[in-house]
Amino acid sequence: MNYRHFFTLFLLGVFLVSCGSKSNVVTTKRKSKSRTTKQSPMVVKENDKVTTTSTPRSADNVANYVEDFKDVAMQEMKLYKIPASITLAQGILESGSGSGRLAVEANNHFGIKCHTGWTGGRIYHDDDEDQECFRTYNNANYSYRDHSLFLKDRPRYAGLFKLDEDDYKGWAKGLKTAGYATDKRYPQKLISLIERYELYKYDNITLGKTVDQKPRIIEKVQESTTPELVKQHTVVKGESLYSISKKYSTTVEHIKKLNNLKSNDLSIGQVLIVK
Repeated sequence: MNYRHFFTLFLLGVFLVSCGSKSNVVTTKRKSKSRTTKQSPMVVKENDKVTTTSTPRSADNVANYVEDFKDVAMQEMKLYKIPASITLAQGILESGSGSGRLAVEANNHFGIKCHTGWTGGRIYHDDDEDQECFRTYNNANYSYRDHSLFLKDRPRYAGLFKLDEDDYKGWAKGLKTAGYATDKRYPQKLISLIERYELYKYDNITLGKTVDQKPRIIEKVQESTTPELVKQHTVVKGESLYSISKKYSTTVEHIKKLNNLKSNDLSIGQVLIVK
């Protein structure tokens, strides 16, 4: 009896130990689950948020073009004193708001032809004549810089730089008179674009004026002075600076100064500014 009683007690002890072990396992699992379910969610502060913004594109291609290149035009105005409004209007007109073939394939936004001395890339395109040579650029910004240099370095445009920097009407008319374009309505087209899209605002920004300040009205003065502003003469065989100066009632020194000439030497076909 004692042996059986001892054996019964032994089995009961084993059973209790086994139950205690299982209970510990379950408890461990519950603790693990508890830690998981109570994990705090990550809180992102407002300052930590990363957002991307972009300027909304307009259905108006001209407005989009202005938005893309206004800063470049203002930078060129600071460096070369060419009204940003004129540069933008010419870019819009010459490039078809950036959609023309020369702009798309050659980054040429101003229709500048190769001309003598150009050593850069070339593209051939029908213009006044079939398959004329035009300049190509690696980037549209280079086209804007070359446009500034093209006007600044050519004597026939020298008179334009004597105008006020915000005189876009004088510039528009002077460009046509100096031979930049053959279109008779070129000045009117530039002025229309400038006034419709208020491009003169970028002249004001560059000059530190009130953005919405309207340009000065000097139409009457322009009408009387623009034709004389960049009067030109093409040199023919047998002519000299002296004979040309007499023809236009001016002086040799005045013509040399207008054209940045270092000597009295002339070449047939050379275009001189005489007034």
